[in-house]
Amino acid sequence: MARVTPPHQPACSIYLVTPPLSAAVAPAFAEVFVRVLAAAPARSVRVRLQPNADAKAILAPLLKAAAAADCALILDGDPRRAARLGADGVHVEGTGEALDEALDSLKPERIVGVGGLKLRDDAMTAGEKGADYVMFGEPWGDRPAAALDPLVERVGWWAEIFETPCVAYAESVEAARRLAEAGADFVAVDRAVWDAPQPTDAIRALHEAVAGATVDRP
Repeated sequence: MARVTPPHQPACSIYLVTPPLSAAVAPAFAEVFVRVLAAAPARSVRVRLQPNADAKAILAPLLKAAAAADCALILDGDPRRAARLGADGVHVEGTGEALDEALDSLKPERIVGVGGLKLRDDAMTAGEKGADYVMFGEPWGDRPAAALDPLVERVGWWAEIFETPCVAYAESVEAARRLAEAGADFVAVDRAVWDAPQPTDAIRALHEAVAGATVDRP
C-alpha cells in the first residue's frame, strides 16, 4: 500500500494498526514502531489518535520511520487533516459522506481506504465509488472483531470476484495465515503485535505466516 493505488498483489502483506495514540504515550510507541518496521516489512500503517490529540507532534516521528521503511502511513478519519499533515492517505468508516469527501479531496494523489462495512453490498459500493481498499472484520464502535470462519469466507468471496484490494483483520498469527490463504491482499494487525511480549518477534512470525501462505482456490 505504499503506492497511491495499490496493485492486486499475489502475496499478502502486513497492514499495521496503531492503538489510539495520545501525546503522553506517543514517544514510547514511536520507539517500538521503528523497531517493528526494522524487524519485518509492513506495507502500510493506519494511525489512530485519541480525541483532541496533538496530531502533528504524534505523526512526525511515525511519518519519518514509515517513509524510511517504504510503508504508507494512513490516518484515521479526517481527510483534510491527513493531507495537511503529509499522510499517504486516510481511512474512513462506511460508504456515506465521509467516503465521498475523502475521495473528492484526496484522490488520485492519496490512498482512501474504507472499513465499517457491515454488508457485502456496502463493500461493493465502496469499491464502485473508487476506494483503494476495503477492510473486513475489524472491531469498530461497539462491534467486536468478526469471527474467523465467516471472515475467511467473506475474504475468499471478495478476492475471487473483485480487483479492489482487501484488508482483513487478524487477531493472531494463525488467523493471519488463514486470511492470507483465503486471498486477502493485506492482513491488519494491532494487538497481535503491540501487546506481544516482544513486538519484533510477533511481526516476524506474522510476516513468515502471510508471506508463505498459498492462496486456496477451489
